[in-house]
Amino acid sequence: MISEELPELIGMSDRILIMKNGEVSAEFERQKRMTKNKKMMISALPFVALVVLLAVFCGIVSSKGYRLDMYIKIVFNEGIVLSIVATGAIFIYTLGSFDISLGAATLFAATLGVLTYNATENFALMIIVILLAGIVCSLVNSVLASIFHIPVFVTTVAMMSVLSAIASQIITTKGGAVGGISIPSEVVKHLDNSAFKIGVLVIWVAICVFVFDYTKFGRREKFVGGNPICAQLSGIKYNTYAILGFLLAGVGVGIGAFMTLVYTPSVTTTTAGDIGMNIMVAIVFGGMPISGGARSKIYAAVVGGFSYIVLNNILDLLIDSTSGYGITQIVSAVFFLIIVYVASVNYRSQTLPR
Repeated sequence: MISEELPELIGMSDRILIMKNGEVSAEFERQKRMTKNKKMMISALPFVALVVLLAVFCGIVSSKGYRLDMYIKIVFNEGIVLSIVATGAIFIYTLGSFDISLGAATLFAATLGVLTYNATENFALMIIVILLAGIVCSLVNSVLASIFHIPVFVTTVAMMSVLSAIASQIITTKGGAVGGISIPSEVVKHLDNSAFKIGVLVIWVAICVFVFDYTKFGRREKFVGGNPICAQLSGIKYNTYAILGFLLAGVGVGIGAFMTLVYTPSVTTTTAGDIGMNIMVAIVFGGMPISGGARSKIYAAVVGGFSYIVLNNILDLLIDSTSGYGITQIVSAVFFLIIVYVASVNYRSQTLPR
């Protein structure tokens, strides 16, 4: 009898022996086994990088004579939204998949939330609509990719285009491309404080950590992402875990959209526009291998999210904002490629054959 935990054990194994007629017929072993100290050093690097970036950021702001509290608030609010959406997205990236439409979905959900409140003046209904919008957008992507076998790149690019177009049309029709649409500031003013925002982030991260690390779903999702062929041969259905992973990412989109309105109770055509691509960069900054699998960590979304926002603001401060947007993007891309390369060197020899 084969234990139902066998797939999870295989995914966490350093060495596998295949027996035939009482003899070893095949053997798989991780080529290099990192020492405990090296593992701790690699795990600590994202946290060290965040501290260093924050120190550099504070130094640059102070040297230029700007108000540090104002810039810290900007970084804090942007980091909260990116970290929340990225935390949900971890469940997608763990599978070795991705979704670049998350930014457009966040914009779309926030737009529907504004329309709902302005039409009903019902705060609870607004939150429900925002959450449902995020979930539905993610589920459509997962169904198209998992059930209809359309490449995830095609589905998410198409969804990004559709959602951006719909949201932009609503915004420009109702309020104009520049001014956008909004809800009365007093509706969310009582929530626009650090305690509430940190509380939401902590609760969401705690839920995701529990699901990711302490449930069968989380363990098996990491196994599917780490070795999809072995998972399939073990009887684990990829489609089930893909749909549930996208669903959790949709919840993150909904929460992120709501927190966007808490920070700025208005929506323009550029709101949350870069989140989709930023998430991919952020989770790598946070120390998670882009290939997903057993080494995926929830904390990568939070640490990487804030690290990316701080880095982006440092580049904005150092480069002339009137002509430096392209340069900022290039520098960010170079950082991304370097980190991906370093991560691949560290983890390439740690992965069992697929």
